[in-house]
Amino acid sequence: MSLFLSWLSEAVTGGLRDPHAMVLSTVDEAGDPDARVLILKGVDASGWQFAGHGFSPKGRQLAVHPRAALTFYWPEHGRQVRLRGTVAPCSAHDSAADFLDRSATARAESLSGRQSQYLTDTAERDHALVESLALIDKEPSLVDPAWTRYTLAPAEVEFWQAAKSRVHTRLRYERAGDSWQRFRLWS
Repeated sequence: MSLFLSWLSEAVTGGLRDPHAMVLSTVDEAGDPDARVLILKGVDASGWQFAGHGFSPKGRQLAVHPRAALTFYWPEHGRQVRLRGTVAPCSAHDSAADFLDRSATARAESLSGRQSQYLTDTAERDHALVESLALIDKEPSLVDPAWTRYTLAPAEVEFWQAAKSRVHTRLRYERAGDSWQRFRLWS
């Protein structure tokens, strides 16, 4: 975790664009891979946190297959970090706090509960958004009960540092009980 936080901090202080952006990879009900870009919400001793709607494709996929991969890529620094592990929902309190930290428009979109569904009429979407914004204005502490903050507890973490020589440095950490084993990998 300390190496990851060091690299993330260098990406932030280096002014890299969207340093907290990551790819979340899951599998669907048929076992087919699915990936999307999300924002890292936090890192602590329990793991790496991200959030999403429980009825979205990612929420449904994680309910069936609670394992995922995260990929961070900072091309300006020639760095990549890959994590794989189990995913569990955080507490209702943490999920609610995450939801309330979002913009009013983002909360209103979530309240519609229709993420990734086919959109046949933009007027219907716009009307639903206006209604949800009015509801949030009336009840500012309203929380979508399906909004979920998740934690990925990694079993493997791999760090990749590019080299101009193309002989890249790759380190893999694998969980071994309560500790970690470190391995160098061929580039």
